[in-house]
Amino acid sequence: MHDFIMTEDSELCDVICDGPYIPTKNVGDLPLTVLKTRKEYTDADRKDVEKHFCAKKTLVCEIGHDEYTRISVCETAKEIWEALQTAHEGTTQVKKYKIDMLTIEYELFRMKDDEYIQDMHTRFTSIINELYSFGEIIPRNKLVRKILSILPSS
Repeated sequence: MHDFIMTEDSELCDVICDGPYIPTKNVGDLPLTVLKTRKEYTDADRKDVEKHFCAKKTLVCEIGHDEYTRISVCETAKEIWEALQTAHEGTTQVKKYKIDMLTIEYELFRMKDDEYIQDMHTRFTSIINELYSFGEIIPRNKLVRKILSILPSS
């Protein structure tokens, strides 16, 4: 999803990550700012506000009905993004748990007796790709050694 948004408009990622732009103005000489009314928006304000709605539209249009019910109460693109991240990646604690489980699966990985090498490699690659998606990168030389160590002598 991140890559799709970047190809559409890199500024959308900024809006999603930083939150919406809210036009404000200073009140007199006081260090007080208040929201501008829509009539007071400058062209730049309008463009920045439109970016936020464009970001929301991009996120909402790229998800399915089940996902929409999950984010329908979100008001900003940032809230939508965070809800989707939590739903798909989990909280930090869940991510750590998943990384731990995948690491154990990697360490205990063995080729099954009745398994073809290609099937074993597919299972192995799936584990490695999941670890990679959580930011855990195993050096290529370690991966090669692991595969070689689990191959049957035949």
